[in-house]
Amino acid sequence: MSKRQSKKKGKNKPAEIIRTDVWDLKATPEQKSQMVGTIEEYRKFLHPLVIIVNSQWVNLVDLTSKERINAVEKMIHKTADNPDPKHKYFQSVVNRHPSFRKFPSYLRRAAIADTIGIVSSFQTRHFQWQSGDRKHRHAKPPSLSAWCNTYPALYQGQQVKYRNNFQLVDIKVWSGTDWVWLECIPVKKHGLNRHLVDGNKIKSPALVVNKHTCQLSMPVEVKIVDLPESDMVCSVDMGINNAATASIVGRDGTVKARVFINPIQDIDRRNKRRMMIAHKSKQTRNITKLRQRGLGVSPSGATAVDLPKGFCKGLQRKSSNINLQISKTVARAIVEFAKTHNVKVIVFENLEGWKAKGGRRKSLQKQKFHLWCHRKIVALVTDRWTEMGGKIVFINPKYTSAYAFDGSGKVKRDKVNYSLCRFTSGKRYHSDLNASYNIAARYWYAVIMGDNSYSRVFEGKSSHGTLRTPVTLGTLRCMAASASRCTATS
Repeated sequence: MSKRQSKKKGKNKPAEIIRTDVWDLKATPEQKSQMVGTIEEYRKFLHPLVIIVNSQWVNLVDLTSKERINAVEKMIHKTADNPDPKHKYFQSVVNRHPSFRKFPSYLRRAAIADTIGIVSSFQTRHFQWQSGDRKHRHAKPPSLSAWCNTYPALYQGQQVKYRNNFQLVDIKVWSGTDWVWLECIPVKKHGLNRHLVDGNKIKSPALVVNKHTCQLSMPVEVKIVDLPESDMVCSVDMGINNAATASIVGRDGTVKARVFINPIQDIDRRNKRRMMIAHKSKQTRNITKLRQRGLGVSPSGATAVDLPKGFCKGLQRKSSNINLQISKTVARAIVEFAKTHNVKVIVFENLEGWKAKGGRRKSLQKQKFHLWCHRKIVALVTDRWTEMGGKIVFINPKYTSAYAFDGSGKVKRDKVNYSLCRFTSGKRYHSDLNASYNIAARYWYAVIMGDNSYSRVFEGKSSHGTLRTPVTLGTLRCMAASASRCTATS
């Protein structure tokens, strides 16, 4: 039995919540050059460590994280207590690079921890490949890259210091001949300022410097809080025509508030670039076909026209970035809406793994489904709302949009405006708003019935030959009315 397995299991501690803020540094060109030199020196030091740790992985795999770092350090580092390290190879590397003799001990241990993570990831992926867990049968085995584009972690007090309420930082860097301090570097932005919240703790940041950025990637351990219970929930319907529709619904079916979230300006900017890509693609294919005809190739014998690699790379990148911005805007609006109405639970439909079946190939409808960023929005809301002490619940999405919230039966979508629907009673209503009411009703019905999986769709259990009705907001209101009548008679 391994040492890790043999240790007694203590009480389960609550999972830590770590979030990362980006601190932009206002460094001079000379300071930035020294930071780049520090990162290059760190990566040079990391290269031989990857080879050593990978060769000794059999002896390290059963140790704890701290024991692994100590074991690797003993293999490579020569001291008075350890005059004969196991790996002579690393000593030869130090002789070729005398600057390694001045490498700080705290940065050396950070490099060892970084190396262990790189090799551990490679060993896990290689074991999965050997076990047959592959994307396809001809997938190549993973490779171990000794030259890794990693960034050094800076320990507080040893290689980074904070001044003036975190408005200035001092960073210890490699000048080319010695390790020196760069003092009073201004910080332009602090991300979401999580470090200023009471109870939060900053961890060791990573120095990220390249030709585009100069920043500290600052991880913050967020204090775990728990929002008070509420008789209201925020239900969200993710749509194609509207990015999100949110409603505040009570346990008795009362609708307190509702909002449509649709950053149409960003959506238009994204669609404009997608149309430009489609236009350029069509022009390129037409030119290629004309060339084929000029070479005497008949239309029946013409080959399929493939666009070159990296076609419209700039427009593709801009379109993707705008789509990401849309996700962030919608997620921020959902969180603010829920926070304003003091709810604890945000309810989504469980659309993981869902794939669109509608739309012809290369059609506008197919493109809408392809650009639908519902999973990204849900992921962003989950991260932010969990950090604030809230709870995210996913319900079964079946029939949430197909049935009217008042219990009148199935709805019919408008042929001209798909965002609208018509109830059997003749009432016209917004489809996404109707769905958001039913999503909240599904949650409250599951809570009342004790369904912890939130998977229930119909009112009753399975029965033979009986037409069952999906849970809607009308179901919730009927239950509340019957409960109040029972209370009145008693």
